[in-house]
Amino acid sequence: MNLILFGAPGAGKGTQSSLLVEKLGYSQLSTGDLLRNAIKAGSALGTEAKSFMDKGLLVPDEVVLGLVEEFLKAKPTNVILDGFPRNLQQALMLNKLEEKIQVFFKNVISIDVPQNLLFERISGRRVCRGCGAVYHTKYSPPKTAGQCDKCGSEVYQRADDKEEVVKTRLATYEQQTLPLRDHYSQKGILKVVDGDRAPEMVFEDIKKILGSR
Repeated sequence: MNLILFGAPGAGKGTQSSLLVEKLGYSQLSTGDLLRNAIKAGSALGTEAKSFMDKGLLVPDEVVLGLVEEFLKAKPTNVILDGFPRNLQQALMLNKLEEKIQVFFKNVISIDVPQNLLFERISGRRVCRGCGAVYHTKYSPPKTAGQCDKCGSEVYQRADDKEEVVKTRLATYEQQTLPLRDHYSQKGILKVVDGDRAPEMVFEDIKKILGSR
């Protein structure tokens, strides 16, 4: 059963995706992670993507769709789309891709969180350069400032998590991604969950939607 998770940056899509992978055996397709890996590798795609991501802008649809198609051909079932589609044009492109490769997404879940909390969540986020562990300056700081508890590598703030970029990211979401609610609602496959709660409570709601216990 394939699933699309969407919501504003910082809504908890990554956390819920991780729980679905761990508890229910899903495979996560996070376009953000795929693009950041390409940036880290210094590939041509990564260089192109970085110029957009550092400004809080969306990476061109054609680049993202190519990554999605490649992933789905390798893993066509029990896939979570995290971070795609982000706008109506991408949703329509995904519809065509579904028909092309006969892989379908019939469950769409939106995680809703108030905007002021989203800003706090994102701007306080810190990431380990070594193992990728995620921390937060307020909610879950590393035991030693600037150093990962797990591997000892540097903990830093990603360029797309800095305050000015976060403002742009949230504004971009409001303008381009929010209309997806209407699109999927009209198709009759949209479900909304309250993301302003403990991750475990949000996960229980998602499991009920998917018919899992």
